[in-house]
Amino acid sequence: MKLVLAVVNNDDSAILSSALTKEGFSTTKLATTGGFLRAGNTTFLIGVEDDKVDAVIDIISKYSRQRTQTMPDPSVYGMGMYTNYPVEIKIGGATVFVVDVEKFVKL
Repeated sequence: MKLVLAVVNNDDSAILSSALTKEGFSTTKLATTGGFLRAGNTTFLIGVEDDKVDAVIDIISKYSRQRTQTMPDPSVYGMGMYTNYPVEIKIGGATVFVVDVEKFVKL
């Protein structure tokens, strides 16, 4: 058995949750905050059998899209009177971790 941890943008969490549930995968959702942009994310915890990991990752990939966002240049934070010029960065997508589960008990 594996535990899939997927950190996705809040904008994608509802549709991803629906897609996973529709395909029969049980999920636990946690509200999390990213460190770089300090923006809200959703972290999904999904316990699956080894042979279902690729199916879960495919669903996550399909419903977690990347987008661009404009923000002030982070290299000049706290530099006093310097002007912040906006830069475009990519946000969204998903960060996925797959870990072995030694024991699974549902009570």
